[in-house]
Amino acid sequence: MPTKNEKDDLSGRPTTGHEWDGIQEFDNPLPRWWLWVFYATILWSVGYWIVYPAWPLISSYTPGILGYSQRAALKDQIAEAKAKQSVYVAKLDQTELEAVVKDKELMDFALAGGKSAFRLYCSQCHGSGAAGAKGYPNLNDDDWLWGGTLEAIATTVRYGIRSDHEETRENDMPAFLKDEILTKEQVNDVAEYVLSLSGGGGDDAAARRGAAIFAENCSACHGEKGEGIRELGGPRLNDAIWLYGGDKATVVETISFARRGVMPAWVDRLPPATVKSLAVYVHSLGGGE
Repeated sequence: MPTKNEKDDLSGRPTTGHEWDGIQEFDNPLPRWWLWVFYATILWSVGYWIVYPAWPLISSYTPGILGYSQRAALKDQIAEAKAKQSVYVAKLDQTELEAVVKDKELMDFALAGGKSAFRLYCSQCHGSGAAGAKGYPNLNDDDWLWGGTLEAIATTVRYGIRSDHEETRENDMPAFLKDEILTKEQVNDVAEYVLSLSGGGGDDAAARRGAAIFAENCSACHGEKGEGIRELGGPRLNDAIWLYGGDKATVVETISFARRGVMPAWVDRLPPATVKSLAVYVHSLGGGE
């Protein structure tokens, strides 16, 4: 076992006294360049502590002689960005929706703002790509409960669906079985008829019976042929596009207990320009009219 300061026989260099599998460790000094770099980093750190914020205090931090603050810099950048946007925001506030889409510069601004706002406020329900989910409408297709024009979409965004706003869009479907309006057998027949409107169903006799029940109880909101009535928010039933599902069991459940989906009103939560931007963005997704 070699001892510290023992010299290597071949090189004559001192060793540290450590050995692994017959290999001894030399006691060589660190390279000069490495030491200078190490000393330079120490000097740099001291200078950094003096110039920039560095040491935390009980309720703040040492500001440094430059007084630089990344938070303050970010705040200034945000203020600068808002100042640049204010011109477009003011113009968007004063421009009718139909005119916005004809102004390319304003349209680009509205689309960018609408896309950002959609991801922040709407994607939780409608999905990041606006494809929706069970109970949450797909905004990419051309199936609209209350209309797909720019103004109709803006109205829906402003006041919501069955929200707490006094101008909200609202038209509740009766719970036909729960409220004892129809019997279980009648609900089944109506379900067969509704499915037949889009090429589904399998019981023609039940569908024929259901047609008469549908005409008496459902056509006032859904139309005589299931084409839907947008003024009432009555869904179209003859296009095989389903909000909650188009299988027999789900349709029976919907007729029996109804659906009362809720969308919040954004008129008191978002600035008017943001509401317009959302309407423009949703309209641009492909299903707008």
